[in-house]
Amino acid sequence: MNVVEMKEITKRFPGIVANDGINLTVKQGEVHALLGENGAGKSTLMNILFGLYQPDEGEIHIKGDPVTITGPSDAGRLGIGMVHQHFMLVEPFTVTENIILGVEPNRRGFIDREKAEREVQEISDRYGLRVDPRARIRDISVGMQQRVEILKTLYRGADILIFDEPTAVLAPQEIDELIEIMHNLVREGKTIIFITHKLKEIIQACDTVTVIRRGNYIGSVNVKETDQNRLAAMMVGREVSFQVNKKPAEPTEQVLSVENLVVADARGVDAVRGLDLDVRAGEIVGLAGVDGNGQSELLEAITGLRKVRSGHVRINGKAITNKKPRQITRSGVGHIPEDRHRRGLVLDFSIGENMVLQTYAQAPFSKGMVMQFPQIHRYADKLIQEFDVRTPDVHTLARSLSGGNQQKGIIAREVDRDPDLLIAAQPTRGLDVGAIEFIHRRLIEQRDRGKAVLLMSLELDEVLKLSDRVAVIYEGKIAGWVDPATVTEEEVGLLMAGGQPGAEVDV
Repeated sequence: MNVVEMKEITKRFPGIVANDGINLTVKQGEVHALLGENGAGKSTLMNILFGLYQPDEGEIHIKGDPVTITGPSDAGRLGIGMVHQHFMLVEPFTVTENIILGVEPNRRGFIDREKAEREVQEISDRYGLRVDPRARIRDISVGMQQRVEILKTLYRGADILIFDEPTAVLAPQEIDELIEIMHNLVREGKTIIFITHKLKEIIQACDTVTVIRRGNYIGSVNVKETDQNRLAAMMVGREVSFQVNKKPAEPTEQVLSVENLVVADARGVDAVRGLDLDVRAGEIVGLAGVDGNGQSELLEAITGLRKVRSGHVRINGKAITNKKPRQITRSGVGHIPEDRHRRGLVLDFSIGENMVLQTYAQAPFSKGMVMQFPQIHRYADKLIQEFDVRTPDVHTLARSLSGGNQQKGIIAREVDRDPDLLIAAQPTRGLDVGAIEFIHRRLIEQRDRGKAVLLMSLELDEVLKLSDRVAVIYEGKIAGWVDPATVTEEEVGLLMAGGQPGAEVDV
């Protein structure tokens, strides 16, 4: 049975047609992938199904009946729930308090917390979510917060679940666990629409995939009858290479030197413990490790976003330890941050203004105390074209862009500044395969122009493909250096877990 039919859906925004006559048919009890590039219109289409937007044209049928969905409350009554890419949770509240918010069970005029916690626990156990109903949101991991969002939809009786880029902020192990949860949900009779651009996850998790490109319906295929190459070509409209082609590195002088560094985390506990690291001009050094082993604190310390307790950081031989971020930036450091919303963008600034966050006080973008907006807009437009940032214009607010296009804007800004050291933390998180191919090429171009690149990624294959040397971090220290040309993923995995492979490569 078809549980969702969206027919000839069109949605227009000023300057852009986000959905142009799109068709989508989802069957009962399947995981149906909605695949497309960043800005292809995937989230817009699902926001229409959830009632956050109204279509300009087209119609929606749920379980065979035509419906009008004017808001999320209508969607809820039809059994549709949505797990958004950016979670909508109240951090000081408990898991249960977040789940029942707005639908609190009452007993004699008071919230029946015991009943609510019991019901949350029952749903959690039934679907293998393993969530503690009494834990506070601020104290649990990102992956666990996502499970809370899933529980919210299930608590409200949803049997059609929309997952909007659910793996964008998850570590590899959490992704595997989410896919298992999705399979549990389907076995219990739920239907899932899975918005993504990650081809590997579609092959692992989905039954059917519908591809849209630049707001247009391209086609639907059975996952068992396709492969990643065909899906990539459907998504971006051309053949995509999954290989990284690069010539051997020719490193020269040392650009970054980190010596005996000690850095505390937010709790005051040492997250980086006596770490040594160096990156030379003309090479990419990869930082591999399981999330939470000090890599975030290390990069924040290098870029001035976190104080160093002891040790030294030098750029081109000059000390930058505990200097302000702007001083470090002007010393020749570029930074693609791990968290694009908190560290990379001012969301309520235009994308044009965000392109000059590091350089707005310099000519030609300012004259004295006066900003020179024509020059800023010309510069921003050049970067938007060069890096294929999908936006109506330079005046569009950064928060209005898709996550992938926000990321491309940050990368454009940092690469174009041509820093001596480019620190790239999760640079392709949230990007589609075409954009990933483009960003990989730009990082290698930086290396080949004699720049130093420090790459941190939770995608081990990305680290091994791009890097000339790889430092494996474990519990705040470098557990070992490996040669990505000869090391196996198993050997790196052993170092990441604190073990010692039989033959460690000295490079």
